[in-house]
Amino acid sequence: MDDKNAFVECFRGAAPYIHAHTRKTFVLQMGGDVVASDGFSNLIHDLALLNSLAIKLVIVFGARPQIDKILKERNITSEYCGALRVTDETSISSVTQAVGDVKIKIEALLSMGLPNSPMADSAIKVASGNYVTGRPYGVLDGVDLNLTGRVRSIEKETINTRLEAGEIVLITPLGYSTTGEVFNLSSIEVATQVAIDLAADKLIMFNNSQILKDDNGETIRQFTCNEAKARLGDEGAKNIDETPATALAQGIKACESGVKRVHYVDQNIDGGLLHELFTLDGVGTLLTSAPYDTIRQATVNDIAGIYELIEPLEQQGILVVRTLDKIEVDIDDYIVLVRDGTVIACAALHDYPKEKVMELACVAVHPDYQNQSMGEMLYKSIEALALHNGAKTLLALTTQAEHWFIERGFVETEISSLPLEKQEIYNYQRNSKALVKKLKA
Repeated sequence: MDDKNAFVECFRGAAPYIHAHTRKTFVLQMGGDVVASDGFSNLIHDLALLNSLAIKLVIVFGARPQIDKILKERNITSEYCGALRVTDETSISSVTQAVGDVKIKIEALLSMGLPNSPMADSAIKVASGNYVTGRPYGVLDGVDLNLTGRVRSIEKETINTRLEAGEIVLITPLGYSTTGEVFNLSSIEVATQVAIDLAADKLIMFNNSQILKDDNGETIRQFTCNEAKARLGDEGAKNIDETPATALAQGIKACESGVKRVHYVDQNIDGGLLHELFTLDGVGTLLTSAPYDTIRQATVNDIAGIYELIEPLEQQGILVVRTLDKIEVDIDDYIVLVRDGTVIACAALHDYPKEKVMELACVAVHPDYQNQSMGEMLYKSIEALALHNGAKTLLALTTQAEHWFIERGFVETEISSLPLEKQEIYNYQRNSKALVKKLKA
């Protein structure tokens, strides 16, 4: 595929997500290490692009490495209680200075718009202020954390007003009290609470921790909350700090409190945020309350997706040709595996109740997912559905996938043993092999 065609395919693939994300609210959390990284200016450009697409953005940043640097320059040694910094009167000025420096840096970069592009002169407005009220964390394990605090409340009405005006809202990891105190907060906790209070569509955290990788060091692409809890184990967020375990625990909290999706994106991947938001599979880890991939009964809205899957296989002679009208007539027989609204696998289950036989037909998996066990996942659901419907035997006719069925317990049978209704419409020109499997409850 040449560069022009690749661009067209990429743009077409992104178009549904551009439509879906418009006017939605995204809360992004980034630690101070992200701000200090070489790729931060590119990330800012990507955020400016999202803003230009009418996506409502709230950025919550951290400043731990910047705070550490200033404290070191002032020969101030921080005390810790676990992973929590004890913020006393001596160190709070260093905290506020570091946070202020990071805030100014982000605002300056956002003010540049998109350099060297047609959008270079577009004005990006940034709103910031005392949107977070804090409270003392208190005493933990016998240690008074002083000015280390937790979120008491979020000024959600004010934030929403600024977002509706098209502004990017920038929130610091500082909380203010009615008595004039300033508290050092966790940016992860702040971002989570902001996402919950705004009923955000997405909470996005920049995180490439080992806790988000499998035993082979590969990024885990999706979690349900229950799966994430099992992986987290006893590492749950006892403290509100800046650790990867806290990020995962707070993501679970956000999902269970109504935030639709939580994304964890590796900050070291240039353009990772755009890839995560505008492609079907993304590059990060997706956390949802329900499974991202769903298997369900097909509806008329799935007809085009089913046809798109099976048409190439029909052209190759692997599947019997089915018109759109035929698919619509039989739509109640179809089961689809859907990822983010896109049909990526399908199968039909035709019933012969008199013989207690169900036929597995029209099995198709999108080429991009054929090595990801999607067919196996769909097959298991089909077999369970056949059992549930009282079938004793599962039937399949195939010209080229015989081994796939044999590996799943099917054996070849004579055409004369098929249900009479099926024998009457059997196509002898295709000479498909008939395979059956006895089902066991």
